[in-house]
Amino acid sequence: MGLLHKWGSFVRFSHTVFALPFALAAMTVAARDHRGWPGWRVAGLILASMVCARTCAMAFNRIVDRKFDALNPRTAGRHLPTGEITLGSAITLCVCAGAGLVGASFFLNPLCFYLSPVALAVICFYSLTKRFTDYTHFFLGLALALAPVGAWLAVKGTDINSLAAVQMLILAAAVVLWLVGFDIIYGLQDYDFDRAHGLHSLVVAWGPKNALQAAFLAHMIMCGLLLVFGVLCRFRLAYGIGWLIIVGCLALEHWIARRRSLRWINVAFFRLNAVVSSVFLGVVLIEVVFRGGFRLR
Repeated sequence: MGLLHKWGSFVRFSHTVFALPFALAAMTVAARDHRGWPGWRVAGLILASMVCARTCAMAFNRIVDRKFDALNPRTAGRHLPTGEITLGSAITLCVCAGAGLVGASFFLNPLCFYLSPVALAVICFYSLTKRFTDYTHFFLGLALALAPVGAWLAVKGTDINSLAAVQMLILAAAVVLWLVGFDIIYGLQDYDFDRAHGLHSLVVAWGPKNALQAAFLAHMIMCGLLLVFGVLCRFRLAYGIGWLIIVGCLALEHWIARRRSLRWINVAFFRLNAVVSSVFLGVVLIEVVFRGGFRLR
């Protein structure tokens, strides 16, 4: 258990709670004709792909940022700076996880297999963007948005109509903006360090106050997109209640970010956003499986 805990904390496995619910929600909507269930094989391969993709991306991030992590008091205790995990082991994990994603995609469908190298490039590229662009948050958002897109395509492949394509892209855009908002809030912790070491972010470029305003705007647009997504999917009461809970969580997150000290950032970052993604998955399941009224089809 100690070994599993060490590697799980290395890749922040607990943070899978952010992307995975959106991927499962997308899978559920894509398999709507089958009451949201694409079968054990497809569901298992989607889960394997998600775990492999996130493990690869996180390991790559830790590898390329290890020198900055060693200098930053907040991250100096991470596994690579302290030597708890060797660089060679981290590289091996990263490569194996990337290969696992490609392998799982191969058994899903040809489209997912052909796109898997593109997905790997996108999710790893984010870790380099803080070196040259202030809009690094958008690249992280794009990386996370591949989760619902990938799950949708895993179920449907090329058999996707125009309405489904619009639904999928709106959900992906909502995820991008969700990430932009809470990654800006998370970046407040490293404002002084990033500015001193030439690392880029909207927090550094615009200052904490203006960046927080941008984060709030991103989350408000995200809420609008989620509302449009629900309308296009013909969701009803359950989704509406869930949407209100999500809006409330995001409003509380911004209240904490503006009114509380930085030690509260992890509350705003992890707990509230975990609620957002979990509530979204829950109400989508209710709407698809029970049609929003707890009546089986």
